[in-house]
Amino acid sequence: MPPTLTAEVIRDVNTRYHDAAAHHYDAKWGIDFGEVGRAQVLAKLRKALGHAPPRYARSLEIGAGTGYFTLNLLGAGIVEEATCGDISPGMLAALRDNAQRLGLSVQSTLIDAEQLPFADASFDLVLGHAVLHHIPDLARAFAEFERVLAPGGTVVFAGEPSRYGDRLAGVPKRAAGTLAPLWRRAVGARGIRRGEHELADAALEAVVDVHSFAPVELSRAAEVAGLCDARVTGEELLANWFGWISRTLEASAEPEDVPWAWRQYAYRGYLLLQQLDRRLLEPHLPAGIFYNLMLSASKHPGA
Repeated sequence: MPPTLTAEVIRDVNTRYHDAAAHHYDAKWGIDFGEVGRAQVLAKLRKALGHAPPRYARSLEIGAGTGYFTLNLLGAGIVEEATCGDISPGMLAALRDNAQRLGLSVQSTLIDAEQLPFADASFDLVLGHAVLHHIPDLARAFAEFERVLAPGGTVVFAGEPSRYGDRLAGVPKRAAGTLAPLWRRAVGARGIRRGEHELADAALEAVVDVHSFAPVELSRAAEVAGLCDARVTGEELLANWFGWISRTLEASAEPEDVPWAWRQYAYRGYLLLQQLDRRLLEPHLPAGIFYNLMLSASKHPGA
């Protein structure tokens, strides 16, 4: 956490940043709630756990955003009763719209991960995707995850940036930034004209990402909170590089000028490289080299 920023400031900035991002979040990140999205989420959960996921009676998602994880797990029948929490009212509004469109029932509530408004042992699964790196006080948050988890329950977090993988990701970002003018000329796109609102959002990005992690730091955070069987794995290397190149190029152009054919190429290429990562690299390379880290842990049945 930057030393000049208090936890209160970071929470406020996270709220404002994600409120502003909510209306275009699914389109920006290619979030899918159909067959592709369910397959992605189930694969992530399986990798994090190290085995096929069981059914969970009661789940709580921390930083649920627009519902990518929970709504896909509900659709796949992995979760029976779901509660989604987020610090951003805008994200929760988008989540409720998605749930209504999909015909899924979900409880949503504004939460601070460091002070959860739920009774002890309320959930069988506590999960999150790309959220831990936004939380100022991780020790306090993990203590809350352990408290609201039922004995024998499971904690799963995915999509957390690894420290080394984050540095590696800077290489394709810089390369794509250099090549962006040539790419725009090739596809016939105008350079983006950023208004005050977009510039303000870009400035907030430097504040909302509080942490990146070494694998041992994630497992230690779970263990200090009293959780057991902590397991940290990595995912996405080739897909991450390809994805950052595509997103950096696209972000340099006016959105309506990015050709449909390019968007299809970027989307399908990312899915293909996800498969290559999963089959060829993830089983053999150390977790810390990948861009995303995944954590699973459990609460002792006798706790």
